[in-house]
Amino acid sequence: MNAMTIYEKRLAQVRRKFAVWGVEGIYISSPENRRWLSGFSGSAGAILVTQEQAWLATDFRYWEQAEAQAPTFTLYQEQHTQKLLETAVQGNIPARIGIEAQSTTLADYAKLTALDHITLVPLNATLEPLRAYKSRDELAKIRAAAAITDKAMAQFPQIAHPGISEQAAAWELEKVMRDAGAEAMAFDVIVASGTNAAHPHHHPGERTLHVGDPIIVDMGAQVAGYKSDMTRSFFLGEPDEQFWSVYNLVLAAQTAVIQQTQPGMSCQTVDAIARDMITNAGHGEHFGHSLGHSLGLCIHEQPFLSQFPRGEIHHIETGMVVTVEPGVYIPGWGGVRIEDLVLVTDSGLEPISQCPKESIIAIDV
Repeated sequence: MNAMTIYEKRLAQVRRKFAVWGVEGIYISSPENRRWLSGFSGSAGAILVTQEQAWLATDFRYWEQAEAQAPTFTLYQEQHTQKLLETAVQGNIPARIGIEAQSTTLADYAKLTALDHITLVPLNATLEPLRAYKSRDELAKIRAAAAITDKAMAQFPQIAHPGISEQAAAWELEKVMRDAGAEAMAFDVIVASGTNAAHPHHHPGERTLHVGDPIIVDMGAQVAGYKSDMTRSFFLGEPDEQFWSVYNLVLAAQTAVIQQTQPGMSCQTVDAIARDMITNAGHGEHFGHSLGHSLGLCIHEQPFLSQFPRGEIHHIETGMVVTVEPGVYIPGWGGVRIEDLVLVTDSGLEPISQCPKESIIAIDV
């Protein structure tokens, strides 16, 4: 007897959730959930799964791709993928169908609710909690993306110099990642210099780098759909006392999280390890974002390491991948953030990111 493929196993996982969700089938339209469940990476399509059937609808442009990537599914060619459900209704599918509440547009919802003989059940979280546990194949892709990101980040001291703009530096980093095998960026590269480094998600602009600038670089590569995420902080020239004070605090907070976290801890408890250290040092008001998040096919996935409960997963468990990214941002001066990807194992957190955090901070000018 042939072993089940990863996609057959995922279908079985989803079907076991039907009773919990109170449905007899589920309609999936979000790209990330569609790809995770079927393997199909085309940009247009929808999936309908019942206890007996699994259909994938896409249009002519992606037909051969769907045939190759999603052999587990019965394929249905249609320009308007919501017609998959309409056709299935005519075939007497079960009456209660779950839909993704967060990704279904009002326009699509109106079309779907117009169908006779079915009841739509909006679900706030469908596959996202299942996606939190990474398979061996998923981990390999994330590690490959992280290795590319490591390589690019290690080259930033050679890229950065007085007079180069944030935009130009970001483009050079993207070029390194592309040349190293990234199929895309996980998100737009962030290069934030000087006072711009006080903006956690600054968009690189025309500002040029100057001696005495703190610099935050946040970036990630994408490999086979899976993303990485890493941040390092630099100083152009010889770091001053204020930079070292903030940098060492942020590094100590991150190190404490990586050393102390164990599977089964609540996301709020993990966040508090870093937040309490930063707050006790007088910078609580300067650390305004969550400690971290998971990633995979999306750059932000559950669980979220936050002081406030978010999503449906409130504890970290073995097999999850999360970021650990404490930061301190001081208006009018700049900021420091240090971020690594880590794998949750039975014995704690295992770093995936490998780029140095100490030896490449000061950039010679």
